[in-house]
Amino acid sequence: EVQLVESGGGLVQPGGSLRLSCAASGFTFGRFDMSWVRQAPGKGPEWVSRINSGGGRTYYADSVKGRFTISRDNAKNTLYLQMNSLKPEDTAVYYCAKNSLFESITAIPTRDSWGQGTQVTVSS
Repeated sequence: EVQLVESGGGLVQPGGSLRLSCAASGFTFGRFDMSWVRQAPGKGPEWVSRINSGGGRTYYADSVKGRFTISRDNAKNTLYLQMNSLKPEDTAVYYCAKNSLFESITAIPTRDSWGQGTQVTVSS
């Protein structure tokens, strides 16, 4: 059974930083691409970033490019999202998600492949 547990969210002022973590279990973490997805109140899910299985290729939505950095530690079965220069519009629940094989880069994985999420609130 795929288990993904996010942590690291919280309340931060505009311009601040947060680092999200996602602990993975129940599958061979190092064999799958992983993504971050976010969902703001009253809105649909938005793809944020993706990293390939080995960690050498990363992809970002235009809305976060240059501010967010995705990374992974396959030895620790952990995915990360470093978020800098946060804006109020970044406020959302952030989910890590396991990608299926052959999904397009910006595809949002099915909901059963997400963790429980961690709330990020950017406000002064």
